[in-house]
Amino acid sequence: MQYVLLIYQGTTPLPNTPEWEALSASEQQAIYADYAALNKVPNLTAGLPLGLPDKARTVRVDNGSVIASDGPFVDTKGAVGGYFVLEADDIDAAIEVAGRVPAARHGGAIEIRPVETYW
Repeated sequence: MQYVLLIYQGTTPLPNTPEWEALSASEQQAIYADYAALNKVPNLTAGLPLGLPDKARTVRVDNGSVIASDGPFVDTKGAVGGYFVLEADDIDAAIEVAGRVPAARHGGAIEIRPVETYW
């Protein structure tokens, strides 16, 4: 079965931010190494790189008029920062992989959704 692992950055430090610079060099390297290791997990495909939430636009339609507003649909801390697609036997295997995503232990969270057909 396929699962999509949505990475919510939360308060996870991002490169080129003061929060990232507050991490030690070894902490920064550990995060990079953890993501590199995830890229080697069989049946795990990294999603396309997403821009930062402050570059997002949210689109709604109200009475037939398209309205675009600045920013993500949710607040910045609740915005999706990235995703993986995983082919796994069951949800427990997906949970194990999600637990390895650095954002999960640095102020963010990982949401797992099965890929399903609705029609």
